[in-house]
Amino acid sequence: MSILINKHSRVITQGITGKTGQFHTAMCRDYASGKKCFVAGVNPKKAGESFDGIPIFGTVKDAKAQTGATVSVIYVPPPFAAAAIDEAVDAELDLIVCITEGIPVRDMIRTRHRMQGSKTILLGPNCPGVITPGEIKIGIMPGHIHKQGRIGVVSRSGTLTYEAASQLGSFGLGQSTVVGIGGDPVGGLKHIDVLKMFNDDPGTDAVVMVGEIGGDAEETCARWIKDHMRKPVVGFIAGVTAPPGKRMGHAGAIISGGKGTAQEKLSVMEECGIHVTRNPAEMGKLLASLVGPYCLPSD
Repeated sequence: MSILINKHSRVITQGITGKTGQFHTAMCRDYASGKKCFVAGVNPKKAGESFDGIPIFGTVKDAKAQTGATVSVIYVPPPFAAAAIDEAVDAELDLIVCITEGIPVRDMIRTRHRMQGSKTILLGPNCPGVITPGEIKIGIMPGHIHKQGRIGVVSRSGTLTYEAASQLGSFGLGQSTVVGIGGDPVGGLKHIDVLKMFNDDPGTDAVVMVGEIGGDAEETCARWIKDHMRKPVVGFIAGVTAPPGKRMGHAGAIISGGKGTAQEKLSVMEECGIHVTRNPAEMGKLLASLVGPYCLPSD
């Protein structure tokens, strides 16, 4: 089992004709079931052309109508990326994965407002994407470090997303789905949204949750975990030493008024029963000590 995506997902690439879109679409097509999953690209100026055998359409609605796609991944440059999200929402796709970094906050506020009442789920922006190991990857993560299994991973930090997956693999623990939610101040899925999905997923036995300084999303999620989570959770907070008021990492990693510090987040997480490590090199080791031999690879 998995959350968000699987080998039956059908994906559109918005921005497929740009250098970044071409490179990562090719990498995703070469991973597992990617050749079946990536079915369309969108560029209004190059409709009727193709890239690596993938047909290019002028609009997301046209691409969806012709291919049955329900997911879009966006590599559109920052000034136009919010409009690309809007187009995918208007086409009523199930999931949008926005990789683009540097989208103006004002644009994202407008886009999030337009999404109210929509069925579409947004992942990102400024995220590495999502991968269900052995089936499909949508984004920029290195596929080879991920192994099929039963541990969920959700992270605001891109590099620590990869680190968590690599560490789990070193202990023989594969992943059900790995989700990089990104760290921009205005975005889509939060930790709590993904933890709810993992809690309901019969193919996930435990979760690694990686947060960052700034905001209160981790604390909100920790309190939900205390009351509702039925599976062990390992937690880590990146950005331990950033001084108050200074940016460290993502745009959302800003401490304000002394709130959102790493220590504050870790304390709340510990109080809520999350198994916390303060050493990023021990995320996999701690998770492995909790699940023991009963956490077997997926069939």
